[in-house]
Amino acid sequence: MWKALFSLPRGVWLIGLISLVNDSASEMMYPLIPLYLSSVLMAGPKVLGLIEGVAEALASLLKLWAGVMVDRSGHSKPWIVAGYGVAGLARPAIAFVTGWPTLLALRVADRIGKAVRAAPRDALLAASIAPTQRGLAFGLHRAMDNSGAVIGPLLAWALLSAGVPLQQVFLWALVPGVACLLLTGALRDAPPPAHPPLRFEWTLAGLPVPLRRYLVVVALFTLGNSSNMFLFLRAQQLGVAQSQVPLLWAAVSAVAALFSVPLAALSDRVGRVRLLVAGYLAYAVFYVGMAQFAAPGWRLYALFGLYGIFMAATEGVERALLADLAPPEKRGTAFGWLNLTMGATLLPASLLFGWLWESISVQLAFGFSAGCAVAAALLLTAWVRPASTMR
Repeated sequence: MWKALFSLPRGVWLIGLISLVNDSASEMMYPLIPLYLSSVLMAGPKVLGLIEGVAEALASLLKLWAGVMVDRSGHSKPWIVAGYGVAGLARPAIAFVTGWPTLLALRVADRIGKAVRAAPRDALLAASIAPTQRGLAFGLHRAMDNSGAVIGPLLAWALLSAGVPLQQVFLWALVPGVACLLLTGALRDAPPPAHPPLRFEWTLAGLPVPLRRYLVVVALFTLGNSSNMFLFLRAQQLGVAQSQVPLLWAAVSAVAALFSVPLAALSDRVGRVRLLVAGYLAYAVFYVGMAQFAAPGWRLYALFGLYGIFMAATEGVERALLADLAPPEKRGTAFGWLNLTMGATLLPASLLFGWLWESISVQLAFGFSAGCAVAAALLLTAWVRPASTMR
């Protein structure tokens, strides 16, 4: 595996490095937002669900649009540069927020940046590698992305432990944000497609039936996969100190970074569907544990370690499976639909999770998410029928 890993093209490694640097900025502040929301802005789970859901939903249409524009123009780099630039400016501005509506606006800007870059980046990555190495390439990308998610929370923990105020920690996110923007200038676009520009379409017309079914499965799973920020609130509720929350998330990201490459590369041999089903079931076990068995100490950290395994088994594999299912001339559109499906479903998912938690019980909220994961695993196995090499 190591020989194959280091033989991957330069562009694959550069895309991974960009994600590493970007996530060190994003994840520096990500675990702190729910703490800032509850302790400074005095808002609870319902507002958190509203902010995260609305931010993703408003950016969702842009995810599809950006993917379609890649197919039409044959160029990914301009969208990638613009996306990282917008997010890099929006994140540190959270330091100046005094009310949750402003926080909502900045989260929307951050998600718009991600929406503009996500499908073009994934399409460029898929075009840079042979189909037999897609799992390995997407796994490397997720490993480097999650490595940034280790660095960011550790930086946040170090700053908080040194007595830096919460608001000022957000300002430090500007440094890796600028570095990330500079790195995108070194990207090279894939060769333009030989086919004529495609007509802009807001429908699934022309996409294969297995791909459409796969999007339904993703929507069902995402309905139970609300914002990770609820996990930070749950950890704080269980007695984890504010300064320790970034460390907990860094541990999750470290597990995901460690296992992303071998698990995603395994999908090149044993099939994408099998890995995704295993990941969905790990997610269900984690959420049941958070509802019923979580307690301060080693059990909580073990549960969060299982969440890292879920991330490693699914994040790269779900994109590799989509690349397998999509025709090359509509790969950008397909990734746009994947990102749109995830983003649009996150609004009801986060609103529902926050409402179940605050209005009924935290156990029901986590139990509902676990049920969606099990249902998605069953539907994926029974309904999505890719070629035998992808099973």
